[in-house]
Amino acid sequence: MNKKISALTALGTTPAVGDIIPITDVSDTTGSAQGTTKKVTVANLVAAAPQGDLLASNNLSDLANAGTSRTNLGLGTAATTASTAYATSAQGATADTALQSVSAGELTDGNFDGTAILGFDATLNDQTGTTYTIVASDAGKVITCNNGSAVTVTVPASLGAGFTCSVVQKGAGQVTFSASSTTINNRQSHTKIAGQHGVATLVSTASDVFVLAGDTAS
Repeated sequence: MNKKISALTALGTTPAVGDIIPITDVSDTTGSAQGTTKKVTVANLVAAAPQGDLLASNNLSDLANAGTSRTNLGLGTAATTASTAYATSAQGATADTALQSVSAGELTDGNFDGTAILGFDATLNDQTGTTYTIVASDAGKVITCNNGSAVTVTVPASLGAGFTCSVVQKGAGQVTFSASSTTINNRQSHTKIAGQHGVATLVSTASDVFVLAGDTAS
């Protein structure tokens, strides 16, 4: 019985490769001036479809406009930048050298298991005045005090628990540590560096509480 295509019963399952779809071939007018009706199987359509779209190995190059696709997906340059590119910079090269002896597995648990980390130097903060107040950015640094007269280093509040830095008495002027809304503890109640070329370390063991250790004196 003849029916309009729109009146036919809908297929309730996934088409099989041998299922037939009617199509009008407009380039063949042997059956009609508008074209000749022919059959196309699902297998024919699958074979004619573009192959390899969105394969990871193609990096979107199989799309009509890969650049627009990356923008629409919010990928930025991440899709085309090699993961080892960081090593081309001075910082990347230094880090790469320092981590050569660390296996990839060591980085997953945050434990280097005794493996040496090489190539990292402490940053120096050179001071030549007679007073200096430690700041948060001194964390991990070595502060050198180089003056012929006595030097006062103030330890202020709000540096945060875990803050640590070292102080070197580079000059003849003796370095004294002064607490400002903080507590400075020392096993021998010392508050100074013992003398020229002496080194002392400050470690914050709690908020605004510090331990002074090293070559110290009263």
